[in-house]
Amino acid sequence: MRQFDITAPTTIDDAVDGRHTFLAGGTTLVDLMKLDVLTPPRVADINALPLRGIGADEGGHSDNGNAGHGLRIGALERMSDVAEHPDVPPAVRRALTLSASQQLRNMATIGGNLLQRTRCGYFRDTTMPCNKRTPGSGCSALGGNNRGHAVLGTSDHCVATHASDLAVALVALDAEVRLVGSDGARTTPLADFYRTPGDTPEIETGLRDGELTTDVVVPHPERAAHSTYVKVRDRQSYEFALCSVAASLDVRDGVVVDARIAAGGVGTIPWRLPGVEAALRGEPATESAFAAAAEVATHGATPLTHNGFKVPLLRRTLVRALLELAEGSTR
Repeated sequence: MRQFDITAPTTIDDAVDGRHTFLAGGTTLVDLMKLDVLTPPRVADINALPLRGIGADEGGHSDNGNAGHGLRIGALERMSDVAEHPDVPPAVRRALTLSASQQLRNMATIGGNLLQRTRCGYFRDTTMPCNKRTPGSGCSALGGNNRGHAVLGTSDHCVATHASDLAVALVALDAEVRLVGSDGARTTPLADFYRTPGDTPEIETGLRDGELTTDVVVPHPERAAHSTYVKVRDRQSYEFALCSVAASLDVRDGVVVDARIAAGGVGTIPWRLPGVEAALRGEPATESAFAAAAEVATHGATPLTHNGFKVPLLRRTLVRALLELAEGSTR
């Protein structure tokens, strides 16, 4: 680990006044600093900032003009505390519980989880070319071991998957993220916050220089209350997703009225599936209808040498999640 300066701001204004790399739980940042993947000269420990709390949102407006409402979760809340809170939607609670180990969940924060870097082995190995780590150096995964890599949202410059389970659940539930910087505060849909790699894989989010995540807001808690998160992985604990699906389903009189769906482990970002949502609306809540809609999920998929299995796996995982919700969603 290289030498760096560290500060501990006690106000948000002090935290965003200057160029720092923010440290909260440290479960990602410290690892990457030890590996020499990240070498920030200045680190700001933000744990003293007033960015905690779980409860009813007090309002505000997002960049898309929607009034802020719903459930607010402070960015410095620990993953384990959020997972145990009774007001947190099932999909979010389940995504958190299936993330990492209990020890890590006791340290890791909500804001840090949403901003975590990819677990691509080539990104974390400084001896290997990686466009995300060193732009223009190449993508080792394209011709290397790419079993765990993305099949959706990829480019010739990067095929790394997004690592967060939580982000998938929040994107499915139309969550918004609140940010503050030296230019003031703003709110943006989480689905619009993440960036596919394109020609600039080193730019992963819409976060501006010096900007800090303060809150996450889950709107429409009544809709989010009937949701789930299904995660498929190589082992049952402490493992990242090969494929995951977060879904919220509204079924009335045996017919799907509305659906909200996102996938993880298969995309370079938490992958919202609006085509599947549209294909489900007005259809019977049956396994055959779910399977037909699931075919839409993999439109545009680009499998690599070792990860073609993710295409049918995504369809099957999606059907499994919808079947899990269907009975309880019927009214």
